Amino acid sequence: MARLAAFDMDGTLLMPDHRLGDRTVAVLKRLRERNITLTFATGRHVLEMRPLVEALSLNAFLITGNGTRIHSQQGEVMHCSDLSPDVAEQVLHSHWETEASVHVFNDSGWFTGHDIPDLLLAHIYNGFRYQLRDLRRIPAHQVTKICFCGDHDDLCRLRIQLVEALDKRADICFSAVDCLEVLPLGSNKGAALSVLGEHLGVGMDECMAFGDAMNDREMLGLVGRGVIMGNAMGQLKAALPHLPVIGNCNTQAVSHYLTHWLDKPNLPYSPE
Repeated sequence: MARLAAFDMDGTLLMPDHRLGDRTVAVLKRLRERNITLTFATGRHVLEMRPLVEALSLNAFLITGNGTRIHSQQGEVMHCSDLSPDVAEQVLHSHWETEASVHVFNDSGWFTGHDIPDLLLAHIYNGFRYQLRDLRRIPAHQVTKICFCGDHDDLCRLRIQLVEALDKRADICFSAVDCLEVLPLGSNKGAALSVLGEHLGVGMDECMAFGDAMNDREMLGLVGRGVIMGNAMGQLKAALPHLPVIGNCNTQAVSHYLTHWLDKPNLPYSPE
């Protein structure tokens, strides 16, 4: 039996309308009743995750910003990492050949230079929104991560530029097909989960994790039971071909999988 369960949000627990389904909430509460510790491991900000966890009374740890922050069940900061100021300065002050929009995150929230209402749709149910700001005026020592949002092919070309320019001074990954992130070196969900597991006295072999994007790769490959969503990025499935693939987030596949795992642990699982 697992002692710690980690869940990505977008494309995993959340349905396409960015809400948690009733069956998903019910099965998460069943895990808590079995004394399995929960953590939500997401690229989302703690300012939007904390109200969700409190509203559902799930008493979960939070790994946010793709591993740049860990918060306790009481909301205390357990771990934090930010981009090196030289990296933040270079990314924000350089000219990149891309049409993607640029977004900066720190403990105060989400900042961007232009109004893009469509990006708020993913946050419509919690009210979290960006603040308009001249990004070049944000102090380089106050940047947790930088995101580029746009067309996937354009972002793939941008990734080549960033990798060459930053020369292994930051980690660069896709958190979704339309979102490329520049993260502090060594910051990812897997590394953060290891920190949390050490704090809890839980080995990674006693953990399970669910995800759908390349920012979940380290976490899924590290735990004793890693599970990939059917709607996951093709790159993730190719990177971890030995892991099971379940159904789609639009059918609350995590709930389906966990219900079987809880009720019929000795029988083979078949996606719905």
